[in-house]
Amino acid sequence: MGWLSLAIWTPIVFGVILLFFNRADQVRFGRWFALIGSIISFAVTIPLYVGFNPHTSGMQFVENVPWIPRFNINYHLGVDGISVWFVLLTAFMTFIVIAAGWEIIQKRVNQYNAAFLILSGMMIGVFTALDGILFYMAFESTLVPMYLIIGVWGGKNRIYAAIKFFLYTFLGSLMMLVSFIYLYARSGGSFNVLDWQALPLSATAQTWLFFGLFAAFAVKVPMWPIHTWLPDAHVEAPTGGSVILAAIMLKLGCYGFLRFSLPILPDASHEWAWLMIFLSLMAIIYIGLVALVQPDMKKLVAYSSIAHMGYTTAGFFSFTGMSIEGGVVQMLSHGFVSGAMFLCIGVLYDRLHTHEISAFGGVINSMPRFGAFALLFFMANCGLPGTSGFVGEWMVILGTVKVNFWIGLLIATGLISGAGYSLWMFKRVYYGAVANGKVRAMKEINARECFIMALMAITVLWLGLYPAFFTNLMDTSVAHLVQQVALSKL
Repeated sequence: MGWLSLAIWTPIVFGVILLFFNRADQVRFGRWFALIGSIISFAVTIPLYVGFNPHTSGMQFVENVPWIPRFNINYHLGVDGISVWFVLLTAFMTFIVIAAGWEIIQKRVNQYNAAFLILSGMMIGVFTALDGILFYMAFESTLVPMYLIIGVWGGKNRIYAAIKFFLYTFLGSLMMLVSFIYLYARSGGSFNVLDWQALPLSATAQTWLFFGLFAAFAVKVPMWPIHTWLPDAHVEAPTGGSVILAAIMLKLGCYGFLRFSLPILPDASHEWAWLMIFLSLMAIIYIGLVALVQPDMKKLVAYSSIAHMGYTTAGFFSFTGMSIEGGVVQMLSHGFVSGAMFLCIGVLYDRLHTHEISAFGGVINSMPRFGAFALLFFMANCGLPGTSGFVGEWMVILGTVKVNFWIGLLIATGLISGAGYSLWMFKRVYYGAVANGKVRAMKEINARECFIMALMAITVLWLGLYPAFFTNLMDTSVAHLVQQVALSKL
């Protein structure tokens, strides 16, 4: 068992064991067990960074053993300079959500933490799978824990939101499975993703496969107009569910475009790039305007996530090294920033039990320390230089301008709308006179909450002030991907 298997199975094993502690007197033990499990799970991912060779584009830490020999299905794992960061991000955010729910979750506490641990292992499986069936199984299995997280610990409309989330993402993935079976047949009976990248595919085949994969990945991102499940899921999910949904699960679709659509179907990717750019612009511009009028904080940040993912897909389908790398950095940044913003909303919800913007006002007068952290995260969401939110968006804009100035200009307008809805929400919630007695009575964040906010602040500033720490590992892999996309298979 290598480091990748440890990264996948450590949280799953801790989560499964935790399911057996069901008695009321085992809650305290379960919390500590889950926290220790998340720390160990993150610790076993650190050697992936320490031992990673940034000067090669090949897969590293590879594990490849037969799983179902009859169909040539293997337990095949590996990471490159792109995927390694998402393994680390997943493990880190799992620790954050378990620590964030320490005192807040009171119902089925051990099962709640177990769901996140198991989900963490499954998501890491998506980012490391190099076998098509293994990828599909990991991709689909993430639906079950998140469905339960929303459906059991969510708000009053949680069942509706959970079913909508499940159906949208599950139905889209069926077309991906059909595409994988076709690639299996064309490759002579191989589910090896790296073998698929060398297949000579006709223009017609590439187009059909492109939209088969699009059905799965675009829903997961989600791209306009198949985004409507996300706001409902965010509003009803508990705080931890919203954090993982925004920080990690949306990245599964973006990662799918990087790992499958671009290298396997380069000609179709170029042919349909105009459509991907158009849908990305709709997310950046139109969804950004929709976010401006939202009365619910969670729904506003949910629409903000859709807009920010528009930068990612626009960067990928501009096909320059700068734009693709900017899209990857934007994925990482959005994981930190959106996760932090949902944590901030969770802090407010824990005190007033509402997400409505109108219920707040003048929060910074009652919670100045918390207000300082929230201001940093909101400014990062605006793309303030010096924060992580600036780096990815700026790289995407610069890379896109090299291809088409006007598209780059339209993408840049997202900075204006992003500043608009972020600052407008911050003004109404945090600034001004204290709105009511409930806001006046709100207690400042405690040591645990302050520690979590500080960790998120460090990551946002780290990526913003020293992006080379992150980009140095992915430079070679991104350059190799650009070469793959440039090569025609016709």
